[in-house]
Amino acid sequence: MDQLEVLVLLDVAGLEDKEKFEKHVVKEGFIVVEEENFVYTAKSSTTTFSTKAYILEVFKKGLQKQDFQGDANLIFLLNETPYPAYYYDKNTNDFELVEEPKEDK
Repeated sequence: MDQLEVLVLLDVAGLEDKEKFEKHVVKEGFIVVEEENFVYTAKSSTTTFSTKAYILEVFKKGLQKQDFQGDANLIFLLNETPYPAYYYDKNTNDFELVEEPKEDK
């Protein structure tokens, strides 16, 4: 099976310790993209479904490991295919899918 190219972009405000956060995601197999803020790459040899679940879990745990008070939005691409955006919901302590508004055509 071919490896998936993974690109993750995190838009985060109110993160207490970026270094601690990035240490966590690097430990979980992600590479910090130099000179970019909160952009990470990785390769995955699992299915797209498993890779998506892993991304959400790793980044959720990274935020939960500190006193995170801001907002966070996450988007990622698998093999250059963009997936829907997620936002971090402080009520569920998890990433939730951003609902796209329905457009009338």
